[in-house]
Amino acid sequence: MAQQSTRMLRSYVSGAWRTGEGEGAPLHDAVTGAEVARISSAGIDMAAALDHGRRVGGPALRELTFHQRAALLKAVASHLREHRDELYELSARTGATLGDAKFDVDGGIGVLFAYSSKGKRELPNDTVYVDGDVEPLSKGGTFLGRHIATPLRGVAVQINAFNFPVWGPLEKFAPAFLAGVPSLVKPASQTAYLTERIVELIIESGLVPEGTLQLVSGSAGDLLDHLTEQDLVSFTGSASTAQKLRTHPVIVRQAVRFNAEADSLNCSILGPDARPGTAEFDLYVKQLVTEMTVKAGQKCTAIRRAFVPADLLDDVAEAARERLAKVKIGNPANAEVRMGALASLEQREEVRRSLKALQDASSVVFGDPEHVEVVDADAERGAFISPVLLSGDPERAEPHEVEAFGPVSTLMPYTSVEQVVGYAARGQGSLAGSVVTADPEFARDVVLGVAPWHGRLLVLDRDDAKESTGHGSPMPGLVHGGPGRAGGGEEMGGIRGVLHHMQRTAVQGGPKVLTAVTGRWVAGAPRNTGNVHPFRKSLAELRIGDAVVAGPRTVTQEDIDHFAEFTGDTFYAHTDPAAAAANPLFGGIVAHGYLVVSFAAGLFVSPEPGPVLANYGLENLRFLTPVKPGDELTVTLTAKQITPRENADYGEVRWDADVTNSAGDSVAKYDVLTLVAKENNRP
Repeated sequence: MAQQSTRMLRSYVSGAWRTGEGEGAPLHDAVTGAEVARISSAGIDMAAALDHGRRVGGPALRELTFHQRAALLKAVASHLREHRDELYELSARTGATLGDAKFDVDGGIGVLFAYSSKGKRELPNDTVYVDGDVEPLSKGGTFLGRHIATPLRGVAVQINAFNFPVWGPLEKFAPAFLAGVPSLVKPASQTAYLTERIVELIIESGLVPEGTLQLVSGSAGDLLDHLTEQDLVSFTGSASTAQKLRTHPVIVRQAVRFNAEADSLNCSILGPDARPGTAEFDLYVKQLVTEMTVKAGQKCTAIRRAFVPADLLDDVAEAARERLAKVKIGNPANAEVRMGALASLEQREEVRRSLKALQDASSVVFGDPEHVEVVDADAERGAFISPVLLSGDPERAEPHEVEAFGPVSTLMPYTSVEQVVGYAARGQGSLAGSVVTADPEFARDVVLGVAPWHGRLLVLDRDDAKESTGHGSPMPGLVHGGPGRAGGGEEMGGIRGVLHHMQRTAVQGGPKVLTAVTGRWVAGAPRNTGNVHPFRKSLAELRIGDAVVAGPRTVTQEDIDHFAEFTGDTFYAHTDPAAAAANPLFGGIVAHGYLVVSFAAGLFVSPEPGPVLANYGLENLRFLTPVKPGDELTVTLTAKQITPRENADYGEVRWDADVTNSAGDSVAKYDVLTLVAKENNRP
């Protein structure tokens, strides 16, 4: 223990672990006050670290496809999951209970798994991302435009807060890594020993290419002075620090992408229908107390403002008081403890200062900010504080401007939808809000009213409560961020978070050029209609533009009648000549659209066993021109996109299908999706 108490945290930069110079600043156990380690970044060459990321990490990542990066994220997540117990134990030194530790550790690992899955399902097995459809720029179709996204050639500098030393860095690392951009992590000092261990586990695993993950333990020093236009900064912390960083001369001059997640006076609104005894009333109170006590209220998404109908204020206050009185505070190692300590004694004093400002406009419903009974701990040596529930005046400025970053929330009354929407907006921008009601119309009015000031909104009721992840839980597939005071940025949000690390570029040119640049066949580009049917080609043999032209086949009245009888689709346009003639779109009997698609499949298919394993879907199907009895159909099927699957003996092929009539008009267009073997093992 003595060795650990004097250990200097290390930084991992430029391919090696390095210790900062000097004695360093002490870091203390939030529960016992004992020294855990010291921290210093003095002497760390920040310029060299950024250069290492750009020169070594970036190229190594960009050589990998999205799917290969996704596979590495999954491997990293699996590796970290094997060390969860160690991470939980270390988290206790930050004041976290086991539940708090799981929220942080499991949540961060979960983000890695989620981005791995999204990368595999939603991104191509390629190094370029095609954004959107082809944009026609000329009448003849020889001049087109399309957007692509490519990884920035810099480093994602990630400056994190103290409250989530695992989830914070991992939620930033995952989308950056998947995008192909190396990360440099700068954790907040108070809990940096936990982030250091996470990075150490990842580096020791050997799973990520060198230079793709670096760590600076301690002050950022002159780090921002060495940024370029290709670098990014993602910050989580106070609004004042965000403003200071955002206006850094280099960030301004180089137009460095800057994302901030800052202060947030999040609100929760109880609907007028949620009377005492209803499920929604109980859900509201339970959620309020949970958000006050999980992580000792040290969550950027915690409920700071609790709005309730004026006639329910006393009921909610009493119900919350009863729940809070049952919360045991103290040493997280004790199984009875439900709330641990704040991250540091300094943080406790900061919360107390904020509480004094809030108490000028409110009264205490529960708790004493100066005194607290604790279990198996010293209330003064550890950074303990009682949960404090206030009852405030929503017309005063303080509840909407002062955030006590701890187990503190303020109850406030409202009398109408319009009034509570106005109160919510006075927070000037929040990360998260919630509405607890069984009334869909009330929920709709509030959600649409407060949405411009919120990055995420939860509507909680008896129907979704069992599976709801709760007010305070950001989800990898949803944006995490908010306008105004909340920083004006977005993290995660699924693939949106990946694209934040990439440059979107509009490329103009002819179909042949766009096909070459994007790796997706574009209409008007050359087709290869050789002697070998493309369905006879394995993935190794198939090329973009390989095509088959098949037909014609004449559609007869007998075909239409049989299809109607066989399928039961007797819609009048296919079966009633008089009614069909009166239809202004058709002017007579027309063939079923799905009959056209079926005939097309019969024309282009190669029926013998071969490398095509399955047809697993159609996408973007449009019927463009009515098909009438006597029309002749021809189909052109072109290999549009080829996506090999990692760790599988097959891949996906997207085919462009264009069905035309004898006049050359397209009657149907769609994409055919098939699974094709990588190697053709059949004779």
